[in-house]
Amino acid sequence: MRISNLKVEASIRLFFLALLVSLLVALIYGCTSSLPPPTQQIAAAEEALINAEQARVAEHSLPELQEARSKLSHARAAVQSDEMLLAQRMAEQASIGIKLASAKAELAKAEKVNTDMEQGIVDLKQEMQRNTGGPQ
Repeated sequence: MRISNLKVEASIRLFFLALLVSLLVALIYGCTSSLPPPTQQIAAAEEALINAEQARVAEHSLPELQEARSKLSHARAAVQSDEMLLAQRMAEQASIGIKLASAKAELAKAEKVNTDMEQGIVDLKQEMQRNTGGPQ
């Protein structure tokens, strides 16, 4: 009698566990399918991409910019296939990638200016040495 009670209890627990999992799946599916399209995130990423292209970011950080373009393209495709959560995530990642590419481009430009200034200082010192005939 006791073994059959354990079997019944195990069956009941298994039933409730299956019911709980089913409810969670339904809840998750219901939440993701009712999300609105992430039009603001996609528009923000598109605007950031246009600004980055105008700032010629691709000259200094092309791989990051290409990856951001790819993620933006995936975001648009996800909207078309009604995967709004994925679309939102891809649009946000695209925006972050564009910001990273822009920051790297700004860093490269600043490093170039710094190198040019250092070379200018070296050139000035050499010119001063030539004009005075000795080290300064």
